Amino acid sequence: MIEAAMIWNEPNNKSHWDPEVDPDWSKFADMAKLAGQAIAAEAPGLTRVLGGISPIDPIFINRMKDFGVLDHVDAVAVHGFPLDWNLWQIGEWPQKVQEIRALTHLPVWVSEVGISTFGAEEVQHWGIKRTAELLKGQAPRIHWYSLYDLPREWEATTRHREAEGSSYYRHFYMGLLRQDGTPKPAAEAFAELTPDMGVVQWFHYHDHRLEDAVAWMKRLGVTYLRTGISWADSFRPNALDWFDKQMEALADFDVTVTYCFTPEHRGIAPHHSSAPQVPEEFAEFCAAMTRRYAGASKRSEPTPAPMPALV
Repeated sequence: MIEAAMIWNEPNNKSHWDPEVDPDWSKFADMAKLAGQAIAAEAPGLTRVLGGISPIDPIFINRMKDFGVLDHVDAVAVHGFPLDWNLWQIGEWPQKVQEIRALTHLPVWVSEVGISTFGAEEVQHWGIKRTAELLKGQAPRIHWYSLYDLPREWEATTRHREAEGSSYYRHFYMGLLRQDGTPKPAAEAFAELTPDMGVVQWFHYHDHRLEDAVAWMKRLGVTYLRTGISWADSFRPNALDWFDKQMEALADFDVTVTYCFTPEHRGIAPHHSSAPQVPEEFAEFCAAMTRRYAGASKRSEPTPAPMPALV
């Protein structure tokens, strides 16, 4: 059911990996190597991707190379949001990819790129077309972030929440679809860019949007996407039932699944961004999920969902 397994998400971003617990990333490197080995043992040939970095930092990639992490993955990935959070202009995208490509023989994926509609929906409509022009031919996978706006009743996964000011609230407006499921102007533009461009959609535990998301992705012509399976969620009641439901619903797509988020009770610090107390436990989780979803020999046929209209 999956074409690639990504090891963590934004490991050089302190919203996702705690630098106070692991200031030199040596604990992350040990964990990532164990995970890469575990995934390869369960599914030889499955593409292993180092979690997309944000910011795009050549120094971090060199550190991972020095730690030997790049010997246990098949691709590296970058995330970029120049119109919202990064301190560089959108026209620098090819240069940013090249900075990482120059450091490794591995393919460089763009596993998150997006533009919020915090200020105006027209900005995203223009930006998605410009992004596609700049990244075409630059990466084997380009995942647009994201399909849906984050519901305003939820919390964005950041370190300092509302104290970040407008930077925090931009997280809630990254979707091609509004919270109520209606399309923004950029959705029609995106449909013209598929199947070359894929999408990112994180599904929360028992996410009510799952079936509608599948219908929308088919309507938009999406063939590949990136999502996540949370190690922390694996300790929730009936977690495997939810993981199975999610992965079965996505069976018609080429899925990159991101393994991430430390259970609070298994972290050195009680937080999802903490390095684990026992890194082998994360590797065991990666192995179990890979065995379950990359080892499936036959996809089930999901019940067709009605196709939503673009307008």
